[in-house]
Amino acid sequence: MEQRLTIVGLGVNNLEEASDFYEYKFGWKKTKSSNENIVFFQLNGVLLSLYPKEKLAEDATISHEGSGFKSFTLAYNTKTKTEVDELIDILENKGVKIVKRPEEVFWGGYSSYVADMDDNLWEIAFNPFLPMDENGNTLEE
Repeated sequence: MEQRLTIVGLGVNNLEEASDFYEYKFGWKKTKSSNENIVFFQLNGVLLSLYPKEKLAEDATISHEGSGFKSFTLAYNTKTKTEVDELIDILENKGVKIVKRPEEVFWGGYSSYVADMDDNLWEIAFNPFLPMDENGNTLEE
């Protein structure tokens, strides 16, 4: 199996509200293939999809009930420490829930966490050990 990630799919409670969050809070654009049943955002080489939680669980043949930490986070890495602070300020001014304010972290980086409408955690971080190209793709081999 090739090392590849094509789509990160998030099960959401309300598709319209979740779509608005990513469109208007993060400032991302939906793809043309988005519709009233599923929403896609083209990231740098990976699609983020939003789909109703109950339908996603049904497709995977599991229960949609659950609470607490979901055992995963999504990450948006910046090219500078200052960019973390700037993004958190912008997101906070748009009403995004800040879970953890930016701070120096044990592994040598600078990190913060925000949550979307369904409490999916996004780490906004600067990692001085993770080189990135001009498009934000990691250069790690």
